[in-house]
Amino acid sequence: MYDTPEHKVIFFEELTPASAVQANQVLIIHKGEGMLLDPGGHKVFSKLLSDISLYIPPNQIKYIFLSHQDPDIVAAINGWLMTTKAQAYISKLWTRFLPHFGLDSQLEDRLIPIDDSGTKVVLGGDCELLILPAHFMHSPGNFQVYDPCSKILFSGDLGASLGQDYFFVENFDEHIKYMEGFHKRYMASNKVLKFWANMVRQLDIEMIVPQHGAIFKGKEMVERFINWIENLQVGVDLLTQEKYRVPGVI
Repeated sequence: MYDTPEHKVIFFEELTPASAVQANQVLIIHKGEGMLLDPGGHKVFSKLLSDISLYIPPNQIKYIFLSHQDPDIVAAINGWLMTTKAQAYISKLWTRFLPHFGLDSQLEDRLIPIDDSGTKVVLGGDCELLILPAHFMHSPGNFQVYDPCSKILFSGDLGASLGQDYFFVENFDEHIKYMEGFHKRYMASNKVLKFWANMVRQLDIEMIVPQHGAIFKGKEMVERFINWIENLQVGVDLLTQEKYRVPGVI
């Protein structure tokens, strides 16, 4: 997705078994150090580890980023911490949940809790990656990564699409049907979407890469997505009392 002598972004999209929700994995490499984003569950672990080894030795992965607590992101975390020397960053809300995915107690000191306001990490000595707050989109403890070296925003579940058969979004209006249902159900409220839009407009973004589905490439397509999501009614905005009824009671 991005390739210079010092900085590379490698995208993996075809590792998920057909019976599971499609999920993307990303590896950022800067000057020989790697950051693995949302590495996924047990069924993709072996293949992803093999594919990553084509680009960087696993012991040169410095960070593992976990945008939130879902199993398609964190389920194989024990394997990743055993086969690398990486630190794993995740919201402070979820560090005590990861042992339920089989995280060995001897590895827990390599979990780095992220405060709600986010943080920065440095890759390869001089590439400062921003870990941005994205709470309630959809997880209450949720983060995204902005890579200023490639100008890519890795947006997690925000921007996710399901069922399309293309890699990059070419026609935004046609693409909406692959996003709309997911966002209306999984995102919390329009309030947080507006907060997010105001935040990311401060960044120089050339590409938005969700954890599921197609990619928004180019400033025009990035702006189309930001404008669309900023004005979308979702989650609690759409609820009515009729949704909360005792089953079988008229």
